[in-house]
Amino acid sequence: MTIAVDQAIQQKPLSFDEFLARHGGDNRYELIDGEVFDLEPTGLHEEIAAFITAKICVQIDAMGLPWFVLQRGLLRPSNTGMTAFRPDVVVVDRGELIKEPLWSEQSILTLGSSIKFVAEVVSSNWQNDYARKVEDYAVLGISEYWIADYAGLGGTRHIGKPKQPTLSVCTLVDGEYEIRQFRGNEAIVSHTFLDLKLTAEQVLKTAG
Repeated sequence: MTIAVDQAIQQKPLSFDEFLARHGGDNRYELIDGEVFDLEPTGLHEEIAAFITAKICVQIDAMGLPWFVLQRGLLRPSNTGMTAFRPDVVVVDRGELIKEPLWSEQSILTLGSSIKFVAEVVSSNWQNDYARKVEDYAVLGISEYWIADYAGLGGTRHIGKPKQPTLSVCTLVDGEYEIRQFRGNEAIVSHTFLDLKLTAEQVLKTAG
């Protein structure tokens, strides 16, 4: 996701309520530690997110589970007051929504127990996807997190050298993510969607 924020916004850290008042209705922005990030959802970025959504929806339907895909909703971790993520793809457990304090009024999730899967499509601000969100999504207890780096933008310590398009699948084990990377025609292994039959190339080259 791309950081391209108006300097006026950066002068003072925003609380969640201030962020919601300014940007709550605009899908371009998320808040991390009081700093506003412009997600700049390009067409290529949206194609990848839509492809993942379509394939995941087929799996949810086949499994007969009370889950659905939420796109561009806000995830406000209950343990922080100045952060509101806006993941590209979120699989929500409908049965858990009764516990969500804000859901009946706004598309805002606060509990990791409501979320079964999350995916982020990487753009130029790759640091948040590979570092901050890996930590926070693990703390929330989200069992599976995909990082779809279709342009190979992540740092070499994350995707190796030479850099290339990479799908990182983070699986929660004992409170921390174990990360496995997939490239080219490698078949993706998902512990949430066991019957998913996709290669990394199918996901990452959708926009190509």
